[in-house]
Amino acid sequence: MNKATPAIQNLARRLIAIESARHPSEKEASATVHALDKLQATLSKLVGVGGFRSLFSRALALAAVEVPNLKTIEIETDGSLKGFEDEKYDQVERSPRETGVAILTHLLGLLVTLIGEPFTLWIVRNAWPDALADQKQMAVGEQP
Repeated sequence: MNKATPAIQNLARRLIAIESARHPSEKEASATVHALDKLQATLSKLVGVGGFRSLFSRALALAAVEVPNLKTIEIETDGSLKGFEDEKYDQVERSPRETGVAILTHLLGLLVTLIGEPFTLWIVRNAWPDALADQKQMAVGEQP
């Protein structure tokens, strides 16, 4: 079961907003790519590139239920996205940012399911030391 709660979705929005602010001159989809790259750097140290690709592949499949055109996006052998910045998905339904939030939400939800909330938060803090300065827990069971 994937624990993609509203709190995790809000965290995904925050992380993409941070990356968007750090790279203001880049296309909107780039913030998602930067966020995924940061998570990959931390997670690959723990589970290897293959482990990251497995988690990422599952997260992408779950997000494709919400954004069907994500099925055209591929994951490279190094764990990067192919075709996401080309914006091959339907922007009428979702913006590149919202599409990225869907992917990142499912990836974080999978992590919470597999390793728990504390370790997931440790991974996020490792990649974004300032992202959770005011937040100790995601409260995965809490509703907004």
